[in-house]
Amino acid sequence: MSKLFEIRPEVRCSATGFWSACEVWIQKPHVVNKRLCGVKEGRYEEAVNTEGLQRSLALLLTRTPAQDLTQLLQFIHRSAAESEQQSWSVGVRTIIPKVASNSSGANLCREIIVKDFIRQAVTFLPIEENSEGPVILKKSNIYQIQFEEESGDCVLSLHALNPDQWYSDGVTYPKLSWLEAELLPKLARWATDNKSSEFKSTLSLIPVEKYSILYQELKTKYKDIVKVWPEVTDPEKFVFEDVAIATYLLVLWEEERAKKGLTSKQSFVDLGCGNGLLVHILNNEGHPGKGIDVRKRKIWDMYGPDTHLEEKAITPSASFLFPETDWLIGNHSDELTPWIPVIAARSSYSCRYFVLPCCFFDFFGKYQRRQCKKSQYREYIDFISDVSGVCGFQTDEDCLRIPSTKRVCLIGRSRSYKEPEGAEADVRRADYIRGRQVSSSSSSDVTQKDHSRHNHHEDGQEIPAAGSDWGSGFQPREKIETVRNCAALPRDLIDAVVLKVARALLGLTAEAGEEENRSSLKDTNKWNTGGSLSIREVAELLDHSTLQTLKKECGGLQTLLKNSHQVFRVEGGRVHIRDWRTSAAGQRTRVNLKNKSQISGALKTRECWFHTHHPNGCPLSTEDCLFAHGVDDLRPSTRPLKKFKH
Repeated sequence: MSKLFEIRPEVRCSATGFWSACEVWIQKPHVVNKRLCGVKEGRYEEAVNTEGLQRSLALLLTRTPAQDLTQLLQFIHRSAAESEQQSWSVGVRTIIPKVASNSSGANLCREIIVKDFIRQAVTFLPIEENSEGPVILKKSNIYQIQFEEESGDCVLSLHALNPDQWYSDGVTYPKLSWLEAELLPKLARWATDNKSSEFKSTLSLIPVEKYSILYQELKTKYKDIVKVWPEVTDPEKFVFEDVAIATYLLVLWEEERAKKGLTSKQSFVDLGCGNGLLVHILNNEGHPGKGIDVRKRKIWDMYGPDTHLEEKAITPSASFLFPETDWLIGNHSDELTPWIPVIAARSSYSCRYFVLPCCFFDFFGKYQRRQCKKSQYREYIDFISDVSGVCGFQTDEDCLRIPSTKRVCLIGRSRSYKEPEGAEADVRRADYIRGRQVSSSSSSDVTQKDHSRHNHHEDGQEIPAAGSDWGSGFQPREKIETVRNCAALPRDLIDAVVLKVARALLGLTAEAGEEENRSSLKDTNKWNTGGSLSIREVAELLDHSTLQTLKKECGGLQTLLKNSHQVFRVEGGRVHIRDWRTSAAGQRTRVNLKNKSQISGALKTRECWFHTHHPNGCPLSTEDCLFAHGVDDLRPSTRPLKKFKH
């Protein structure tokens, strides 16, 4: 029962920070132990003294011998004097692994959590319940985490009741060494950060255990799509993200059917369905519905006739309502995102919606920030939630488990007004939309510049006219996707910008710290590394027409500079001349260790900018430089051709 490990946080923390950190481990152990899906927590009982604690444990551990219970109590409050004030809280959590164990003879893993608020300690008592029902205390894996203050320092320590008997299965029972190397440092960091998240915990609206089981089933069922993915996007990200979103919706809808006593599966329409995989999975799992998108994807032809997808421009208007549909879905639906609660509200009183916002759009253009105290993402989620409220929905927020930084979804399942009050609610919606249109009209020429002003797509498909009552001013995106990452800009424009910026940097004095770092390099000629400029200072070097051209590209000037990787290094919002002497060794390591054949296929396929334009030439020899020193040094590329979006 001795102390096994301890850690002293570099930044002093408080007992409040310690308990905040413990709550993360208790409620969300999957953020550390990636083999877990989550936990299901029960209700906590308070105990004000040792007798109360003993009664609570005795009720939970009915088959535990008295001597084991006594030993357990001694471990839980081993250093507390009987005269001291005492305060405990006792609860149970069920641990849910990502991959379910074999049902044959497998025990359900639970832990009794004992929080000691006086000694600042939390004890974990693993229990197992077999198919016959008895609760068995797993004495080998009882451990305790404690917060103490020693001589002005904060100490987090780990204690185990029987460390020599510790059992590990690598999932629900990690090794003691893992608790030391992974858990304790994480707890120390969380205790010092003591920050509350802007968003809710993941999967807060559905049963985690149902989600875990279904996700594994669907992941296995649809994983082969990765092998035949014909799009230019990352197949693993998009396939498993859509599997996770489909899992969430299927569990949410199952819970809804059980609550409302429904027998038939809900229908849906996915607006802006993109690659259509989410529609394919939901159709395959028995839900009637379809996806609509302005542009057909290559993968649509692979799904078969049972997946219903339509190529059509979507314009919020009376012609785009879905009165017979149960749910509208907006999965990264971009400019349609704020309209989805509106379309759902106007489709029918019973229509619900699910939206996963990504890019920041208002009703008639890009969303303009109004609050600097929130993150842009939090502010945009609040905006869509506000839209939902104005549309008459009682809005729920949840956080999905998907490989994306934009994971917060909003769900409208019920209305805040009664059905006969629909006309008044519609007036409120129309007034709100008109108000947003007026407030954004000053920037409409900029925010709508991505959309053409004519009434037909390039292939002749007609764009439906927006109704003058509520959709006027909205333009759907073009069917042909425009490349806007600076790659399609005229080569002479890019070269002129690069040359002008580089000359400005070379005319500055290099920072002292950079000079010291480079003094140790094998450099007898004192190669000019120049200085640095902020992005704003670089923008001031360029004329108005060039800046206007760059503003039409995603990321603008900064994207162009980052694309010019051979010449520039952009870090912390400042632009530097890239010194290939400092990265040559690292580059050789990357060539040796990762994608060697692919990288070597690109060597010497472009001319070295420094060899041609830098006043001191290239700092590397012809043999060491990745780029060609002159036309005679050029080689043909052996890399596979890139796929471009059309």
